[in-house]
Amino acid sequence: MEIRNIDIFSPFIVVFGIFLYLSFAVFAFVFHINDIKTPSYIVFFYILFGTIFFLLGVFAPLIWRKYRGISESASKYMAKPSVKTNLSRIFNERFILALVLVGILLQFLNIYFLGGIPLLSGYLKAKAVSRLWLISYLIFLPSINILLAKYNKKLYYILFFIGLILFAVTGYRTTAMAIILSVFITTFYTINLKFRYFFTFTLIILVLGLSVGYIATKAIEWQYWNLNPFELLFYRAGFTLNVLDKITQMQGASGGILFYYTLTGFFKSVDPRALVGEVVLGYHHSITSTIFGPALLDFGYIALAVQMFIIGLVLKLMHSIQKIKKGVYTALYAIILAHTLLWIETGPTDLVVWIFFLMAIISLCVAWRWEKIPFITSGG
Repeated sequence: MEIRNIDIFSPFIVVFGIFLYLSFAVFAFVFHINDIKTPSYIVFFYILFGTIFFLLGVFAPLIWRKYRGISESASKYMAKPSVKTNLSRIFNERFILALVLVGILLQFLNIYFLGGIPLLSGYLKAKAVSRLWLISYLIFLPSINILLAKYNKKLYYILFFIGLILFAVTGYRTTAMAIILSVFITTFYTINLKFRYFFTFTLIILVLGLSVGYIATKAIEWQYWNLNPFELLFYRAGFTLNVLDKITQMQGASGGILFYYTLTGFFKSVDPRALVGEVVLGYHHSITSTIFGPALLDFGYIALAVQMFIIGLVLKLMHSIQKIKKGVYTALYAIILAHTLLWIETGPTDLVVWIFFLMAIISLCVAWRWEKIPFITSGG
């Protein structure tokens, strides 16, 4: 049985992820985990509102194709690409392998300079996301996915696991999850993934997410939790939804400061999620607000509509073109899809992820301008 026959990782999985996350939150509300309060119904309206605009972005290329009267066969037309501009040929195996090794080395140095394991200390964790971390992540994540997408060898999975461990010990669950989830998506599209491997990967993602999140939370010296890993997972979903509920009642309160510090805050040692905590809850603490929260808090529902439409559109275009071109395009699609799924909880306040989205947009421009692929009409 080949699970690959079902296109599980199309952009529509984001909608499934949103409603799965909602089910976690509702579970917390129903069973009153840690005495959490149920938010107002208006929060579910804005979740539906954002989801609808995401779907409009996903369907936009299909609507355009129908409007232009382009047939299915014509939409899959692909001109012969230029050797000089073909992204898949620019990145040769030795070059990508070298980048993977550089990314691993830089992350190792980052942990070494910290003088301890951030996963086991809240104070070290606060210092783990350094400029060295940013550079290593920007290098390692795309390169390991491209390496596995183009040159899938068993040896390279060892490098993947080494990098995964090094980033996991920083204590940031989303980073580790992004690495393993993106590689999962990449391998799904590049090899005949049998059901047992799909199940194993899914189990690893679940265990890793629960373990890193729980250990890191318990290791924070100034916090105390009496919840088990599953209770903590449900409680965090419920708490995040309560944060979003408060945001819906104070739209535009931050006046664009979150977006500004998302783009510049890393270089000024400012955490945009801590600003969410200050504006919404009145204290300086890193707070997640779902994929819908930051745009609402900065500019209101119009910004949310634009954000969700753009995310849906870029994901759909990358999903279509990676089916044609594979290689680099598959790797970039896997990266931005993995981060979008994680944004469902954390919110789009990560400079590094927006850089990956920029890489994806540039690759689309290359495909359209130089490789002559009409991706806007792609039916995949």
